[in-house]
Amino acid sequence: MSSFKSSLFFAVILFSVFSFSQEKQRITVEYSGNTSSSPDIEEGALVFLRDASQQVHFVHKGVNLWCDKAIYYQDQEYIEAFSNVVMKQGDSINMVAKYVEYSGKTELAFAQGEVVLTEPQSVLTTDKLYFDRTRQLAYYNTKGKVVRDTSGTITSQIGRYYMNAKKYQFTKDVVLVNPDYTLNTERLDFFPDNGHAYLFGPSTIIGETSKIYTERGFYDTNANVGHFQRNAKVDYDSRTITGDSIYFDRNRSFASASNNITVTDTINNSIVKGHYAEVWRDKDSVFITKRALAITVQEKDSVYLHADTLMMTGKENNRITRAYYNAKLYKSDLAGKADSIHVNHKTGLTQLINLARYSSTDAFATARKPVLWNLGNQMTGDTIHLISNVETEKLDSLKVFNNAFLVSKDTLSDDGFNQIKGQRLIGLFRDNEIYNVDIIKNAETIRYMRNDANELIGIQKSKSGSINIQIIDQAIDEVRFINQIDGNIFPEADFPRSSKRLRGFDWRGEERPLSVDDLFKDDPPLVLPKITGLQDYVPPEDFIDDSVIERIEEAGKATPNKPNKAARNLPANDTIPTLKPNQVKKVKIPKEKKEKEDQ
Repeated sequence: MSSFKSSLFFAVILFSVFSFSQEKQRITVEYSGNTSSSPDIEEGALVFLRDASQQVHFVHKGVNLWCDKAIYYQDQEYIEAFSNVVMKQGDSINMVAKYVEYSGKTELAFAQGEVVLTEPQSVLTTDKLYFDRTRQLAYYNTKGKVVRDTSGTITSQIGRYYMNAKKYQFTKDVVLVNPDYTLNTERLDFFPDNGHAYLFGPSTIIGETSKIYTERGFYDTNANVGHFQRNAKVDYDSRTITGDSIYFDRNRSFASASNNITVTDTINNSIVKGHYAEVWRDKDSVFITKRALAITVQEKDSVYLHADTLMMTGKENNRITRAYYNAKLYKSDLAGKADSIHVNHKTGLTQLINLARYSSTDAFATARKPVLWNLGNQMTGDTIHLISNVETEKLDSLKVFNNAFLVSKDTLSDDGFNQIKGQRLIGLFRDNEIYNVDIIKNAETIRYMRNDANELIGIQKSKSGSINIQIIDQAIDEVRFINQIDGNIFPEADFPRSSKRLRGFDWRGEERPLSVDDLFKDDPPLVLPKITGLQDYVPPEDFIDDSVIERIEEAGKATPNKPNKAARNLPANDTIPTLKPNQVKKVKIPKEKKEKEDQ
């Protein structure tokens, strides 16, 4: 009789659960191999055990829960599930663990022991996991790992998974390991469906051939492309690229940068600046524009090259620099200007070239002719070659092809100029000062001759086949005329004013850059594009927020004389520190005029 009453009691209980499950959406017991109560367990609680055929099975609002053993506190609608627990939501979310607690009133779940949460694109493993079905939010704070086939493995101390948005939000010691690279950051938002990763705070992406640093970045783990800002820097081989905004394509070994760019080459001892750049690693090439400036760092006197566009190609043993459109050259004892400048770093040959579309008869060709200044001497011609010794880094020789013209100002007269012209000019340097000049074919000269007291003796004007000039202390010391045709020395008063300039004379001293800043004085105003920044970091919401607290308090009202089980095993809210950017050491470079739009 006692056994019959006990069976009837459990039947009534189960019938009432089934009868009101749809109306009140209570937890439903789908299957139990064995059901009982125990004096060791709270009054009204039932113990469910599996049998040989299948596990205990519960259903609640579309969630299925299976386990080997369960304790069901029916008055609080609270389940403790033990051993081989499986919790499944719909067709996409599946969780397994050794132990799970679930409240049907708050829809909060707590899982512990080898927890594995699987969704279509990733698998999350951790020791403890909290799950809020109302907000569709999973949370861990005891270190977790997410594995995704195509993008690798992500580990972090704290993590959240927003099931509706299909988004992971990782914080603290975040590491993404991929076969091609390792990503380290403090904050990472990751979307497993498309592999998009958003980086916040000091972050690095280190691959076999490159290293990226950023404090705000985006990386597409499927396509291997990224966009980086805030102290962004890319290192590969011997080059370092910095800029306000950097785009990187790992598959193509390509990077582009915008605004306040510096490309530092440690092997070639060079620095390139500008406001838009493209770098191709496999081709060993750099393209840079918008106030482009190349600096060849030398021990005693660096060389600065500025143009609208600069392009460097080739490895360190065969490097070529091309500067075109209003190119200018500057070092302390040398300056130059041309339509384009071509530098072969292997041979030490620098070519100042006129654009081919301008002929020597063009009305504007004179202004466009390449010009070179060395100390007090100005040299012009259709093309100028400057040869340096690559080992000593000193000037060796100079060649001017066609329409060569050498001018130096007579410093003691108001408008006097020493002038030499011919078809070609060859100059030799010693300690970076020109000391020997040969003017070849159709040579002409006007020379202001002075005695040791710097008194003007007369003005010499002559013509010859060729002329050899010896220069000492930046002044002409001796002139030798070869195959002289005619020549004479005139007192200054008798020298016709109209004859003081040889045909083709063009003094361009006002164009000479006297400092690095002067290289930019003719540039149009610089207007930089406003970079659309990546979104700032949004701190994650607290797992236990006001809405959760309200649900927990409501769940306990039905059993005021019992401990509220819905308040068990709740995590403490995270304290997320403020992001602090690292101080990235910037390369010191000469000051350049900037007109930068606020960003």
